[in-house]
Amino acid sequence: MFEADFGSRARSFMMRGVILLALFAIAAKLGDMQLVNEVIYGKKSEDITTRVFVQQPLRGEIFDLNGKVMVENDPAYEVSVIPADFKKSQLPALATLLNVDTTVIEKQIKIGESISPYFPVRVKRDIAPATLYAIEEHLNDFRGVYFDTEPKRVYVGKARAAHILGFTKEISESQLETMGDYYKPGDIVGYTGLEASYETILRGQKGYKYLAVNAVGKVMGPFDDGKLDIPPQDGSDLYLCVDEGLQAMAESLLAGKRGAIVALDPDNGGVLAMTSAPDFNPAVFSGYTSDSQWKKLINNPDKPLFNRATMAALPPGSTFKMVLASAALQDDVVNTDWTIDCKGSMLYGGRLFHCNNGEAHGVVNLVQGLEVSCNIFYYNLMLKVGFEKWTKFGRLFGFGQKTGIDLTNESPGVLPSKSYFDKIFGKDKWTNGYLLSLAIGQGEVSATPLQMAAYTMAIANYGHYYQPHLVNYIKDVRTGRMYSTQYSERTIPISREVFNKVREGMYLVVNGPRGTGGAARIPGIPVSGKTGTAQNPRGRADAWFVAFAPFEHPKIALAIMVENSGYGGAICAPMARKLIEYYLNKNGIKSSPVPESILASRYMHDFRHGAHPSYE
Repeated sequence: MFEADFGSRARSFMMRGVILLALFAIAAKLGDMQLVNEVIYGKKSEDITTRVFVQQPLRGEIFDLNGKVMVENDPAYEVSVIPADFKKSQLPALATLLNVDTTVIEKQIKIGESISPYFPVRVKRDIAPATLYAIEEHLNDFRGVYFDTEPKRVYVGKARAAHILGFTKEISESQLETMGDYYKPGDIVGYTGLEASYETILRGQKGYKYLAVNAVGKVMGPFDDGKLDIPPQDGSDLYLCVDEGLQAMAESLLAGKRGAIVALDPDNGGVLAMTSAPDFNPAVFSGYTSDSQWKKLINNPDKPLFNRATMAALPPGSTFKMVLASAALQDDVVNTDWTIDCKGSMLYGGRLFHCNNGEAHGVVNLVQGLEVSCNIFYYNLMLKVGFEKWTKFGRLFGFGQKTGIDLTNESPGVLPSKSYFDKIFGKDKWTNGYLLSLAIGQGEVSATPLQMAAYTMAIANYGHYYQPHLVNYIKDVRTGRMYSTQYSERTIPISREVFNKVREGMYLVVNGPRGTGGAARIPGIPVSGKTGTAQNPRGRADAWFVAFAPFEHPKIALAIMVENSGYGGAICAPMARKLIEYYLNKNGIKSSPVPESILASRYMHDFRHGAHPSYE
């Protein structure tokens, strides 16, 4: 029994000793942590982490033909939130400071969390200085909230060029899914115009700044002295073919109207001016755009965001008659001696077709038929040429297909064919009576003002067709090198002799004794053109006018369309005169001789010497 008691006491003593040793070890460790390594463990308790902040590059600037800046950048302030660091309890106070609804911030944070909770996401951009100061004052009260600067688009100069330049806007959720890993929530992207089509060139490359942040979200400074930072690379600049002065004049001429003007350089296809009315102020989208501003634009019944120059495919009226004239002469269907006696109307298929206002033009040939825009002549010519040839030559001039201009949105228009009519109306369900409307650019045929300008350029160039384009050069701002852009060109297989006759008819439209485009006449500068009036089921007729000048070595070709305005000769021709005169005078082209081939004709000889012009 003594032995049992002794063993029990021994085990108890040993257990007490083990416990005492353990307590001593713990106390020693605590003393070591609290006293010996107080500094080391104190720093670790601050829980230093790293956060990556994006450095936005400067977006490339945009310049006009003469090197005048049209779009540049200014700094603007933005507020970002790191979802992992932000506390929801801070949400009401932050929303109040930023003057936004809490749901706006919540939505941005949710998008950011789906990608990376540790990556900053913008919750408000283009904030006012007063708001910035308020945030700075309370920054210690907000965990995971930061502010920084970003470039903001500034539109300068006297031309808005809204549909050329386009605008930038915060990337949408759908775009994030399709535009690649480069983009994050809150990024600014080109939405329309050149901003969109040259997005990857204008945007540059983001930089990245690494910062040390403590447990309460306070920035402690650059991480590793900034050795890991990647500087941003600014975007490249665009140098356009656009003449800002001509562009501003085109915009002023269309003020208060619905329509479009496109002017091209016949030497290369460069767009000298392109305006669509009504337009919008692209500065509305620079920085922060409210929902009310956006809805006001997209719900406007006049559709100011719609680019009529490239997207409004409408019947071109009599401006399309040069297609039929070219087909007839090139394929030897008729020659210029073939005439029609216009009595003001004609009966075909049991239906009465009228000439312009029922006017009787008398005996006219192809060239004179262009001058007076005689529908009766071209009705009969269409019946001789036929549908297939008409479609073939329309396609040679680029109709029914996109021009390939360097913008994201363009309509191909409609160039009907036999197969097209069979599909629309049913095989053998249509008659040749449908062709008469096509002969004068009405019915199912449609074209954009851009297509009409390119077609006019091709006639001015005796068939040489250049792909229309807006950008002339791209400048790499890092190296200073300029890169010229490449565009296609082709020659339409129509003889020079045919183009001579078509061009002569267009000259007479403006300068002849009975020309319908006399309002475009400029003393000393031989302007050639063609008027057009196309029926519009939504009101008054659409007015058209196409022109080029001078007759020899033309320097400008243009197309003008004004919706629901009446006659092209009365509405559009005076606009063309102002644009052509301004541009040619600006470039030192004061006068040009009248072509000898036209002066030598008996018709013009009689007119110049006071004799009454005869079509007989």
